[in-house]
Amino acid sequence: MTAAAVFAAVFIALYVAHSVGDHWVQSSHQAAHKGENDRNPGQSSRAGRIACTLHVLGLTITKGIALAAVVLVLDLPVTVTGVVAGLGIDAATHWWADRRSTLAWLAKVTGKTEFLSLGTPAHPAHPVNAEGGYAPTLGTGAYALDQSFHHLFLGVAALLIAAL
Repeated sequence: MTAAAVFAAVFIALYVAHSVGDHWVQSSHQAAHKGENDRNPGQSSRAGRIACTLHVLGLTITKGIALAAVVLVLDLPVTVTGVVAGLGIDAATHWWADRRSTLAWLAKVTGKTEFLSLGTPAHPAHPVNAEGGYAPTLGTGAYALDQSFHHLFLGVAALLIAAL
């Protein structure tokens, strides 16, 4: 089996597991609190770090299960070193991005601040309901940048798993 085929199979497994882990496995509490930090009144860095860590732990377990199934069923030639390196870089970068202030910083330094606020009340063209109030939506710039960042590192993880 070629490294390219291993990369493709691993990436698909990680991509599917990422979607399941980020949306089904993550608890509402983790989603609401993982970005808390001391810079915002009434929030706790410790509580935010714990929520984010538990989210990433559940997400990484989900990815490990999906990856193990694909490796076993397709008899993929992967190594423990590759799997540990790939899942490790994925978990670390996912945790970093999900602390929210870090991804907001990245958006700022790359000139994506307006896009980051798209779909939120902070954006000048935010969605409104019939009464003119804010209409919440899943289609925010922050969500798109978050998922794009995670997809980048799913690719890096799959490359490490296929190459090492």
